[in-house]
Amino acid sequence: MPRVKKVPLRMCVGCQEMKPKKELIRVVRTPQDTIEIDPTGKRSGRGAYLCPRLECLQKAIKGKRLEKALQRSVAPEIIQSLVEGLQK
Repeated sequence: MPRVKKVPLRMCVGCQEMKPKKELIRVVRTPQDTIEIDPTGKRSGRGAYLCPRLECLQKAIKGKRLEKALQRSVAPEIIQSLVEGLQK
C-alpha cells in the first residue's frame, strides 16, 4: 500500500480557514524585527499566513489579527506592499 504524503495546512489570519501551505502567502517578522513578505516560506522568524485575496488581507488588518499573529504593529508601508502584491 503506497504512503500518502500529508499536505501541511496553515490557517489564514484573515478568513480563519485552514488551507494548504503552498496556497497561502507568508508574512514574516524577522529576527532583525522587520516585517516582510516571504515568497519562499522558509525564512526564519515569526510567520503569519494570508490567502492571496484582498478581502482576507482587509479582514486581517481590520481585526488586528495580522498584528497579533506577528506580535508587532504592522507599518502602513508593509500593508501597502501586501496590497500591491495581491493586485498583481
